Amino acid sequence: MSRDNTLNKYRYEAFDPSGARVKGIESAISSGAVHLGLLEKGFQPIEVTEKPNVLKFEITKKKVPRKDVMNFTRQLAVFIRSGIPIMEALEVIVEETQNKLLRGILLRMVDDLRSGDTFAAAASGHPEAFPTFFVGILESAEMTGNLDGVLNQLADYIDRDQKARSRISAALVYPIVVSVMAVVTVVVLGAFVLPRFVVFFNSLHAKLPLATRLLLNASGFVSKWWYILFALLVAIIAGFISMRRSPKGRRVMDRVILKLPVVGDLTQTAILERVCRVLSSMLRAGVDLPRSMTITADSANNAVYREALYGIRDEMMEGQGLAGPIARTGLFPGAARQMFRVGEETGSLDQQLEVAASYYNRELETKLERATSLFEPAIIIIMGVVVGFIAVALISAMYGIYNQVQ
Repeated sequence: MSRDNTLNKYRYEAFDPSGARVKGIESAISSGAVHLGLLEKGFQPIEVTEKPNVLKFEITKKKVPRKDVMNFTRQLAVFIRSGIPIMEALEVIVEETQNKLLRGILLRMVDDLRSGDTFAAAASGHPEAFPTFFVGILESAEMTGNLDGVLNQLADYIDRDQKARSRISAALVYPIVVSVMAVVTVVVLGAFVLPRFVVFFNSLHAKLPLATRLLLNASGFVSKWWYILFALLVAIIAGFISMRRSPKGRRVMDRVILKLPVVGDLTQTAILERVCRVLSSMLRAGVDLPRSMTITADSANNAVYREALYGIRDEMMEGQGLAGPIARTGLFPGAARQMFRVGEETGSLDQQLEVAASYYNRELETKLERATSLFEPAIIIIMGVVVGFIAVALISAMYGIYNQVQ
């Protein structure tokens, strides 16, 4: 497969030698070439992506399923351990890959390797498949010559992360189904059942109880102004999406989420598990602590924790250690602070972080089960109150009409 040597433009984010976060655009034949060029200048690449053509427009960018990335990583580790060159291994894996997106990415990576890029540099141009921490660990593995062992560690991490996500999704299925059924029930009653009663009651010119009047007025308002309510809902959703895409809005929303009852506690536990797991994996792979902190911050998926981890890294590089800055953020509970302190003092930070990740994984499962066990009856009670109010309002009206007829 021949390679086109024309230059393309790539956007990059990186940390300069002083630790400041910088962005820019470079022209090169591949994203890997940009990645290598940044490393040669003393920069720490965070993300390198091709600048889209004006004629190209994507509403959403597809991502490779984590399960496919995990399988690819394990396969590649087996080939490399067997002594097969990485180029040949990739070509064999490409032939067996069913996912079209991943197959195309691997073909482009083979081209990048032929042009002289490293494996980590070739992977860095495809964040839709390989996250930042994945590339950072690969860079260290290629320098130490322990690529097969590190690939197995990456596959194990992705496997644990995928199982955790699956447990969370499974736990949320029933509450979501109950919530949807509750909304559908109320909508059906309001849109189809109540309007028939309005016609019936008006034909009798009956004096209706207060509860019935409130119910029918609410139903009439929704029936008359439904398009305004729909437009308001669309505006709220659009505003939510816009805030998530804005750095300032994302920061505000992430801070609010952390303060919400139940949801905030679950979110914090999930973030702590992820931070400890990613940082442990990177340190075990031989990545230096400052770079590990940088990549872990980008993997936190929460603006509040991301900024805090950047601050911890900066204080650490100023000679203030790790445990002290972590404690000062106020975002890490006592158990996490203790494990960081012990790991720093004994030189076993990667082991302590692995223990912490396992601890918070168990905590997340327990809290998730407790939350769903409370959420399910709450939804049922709310649904019962709404349906019960509708039933009482209609029955009391029918009873009043019967008495008036008598």
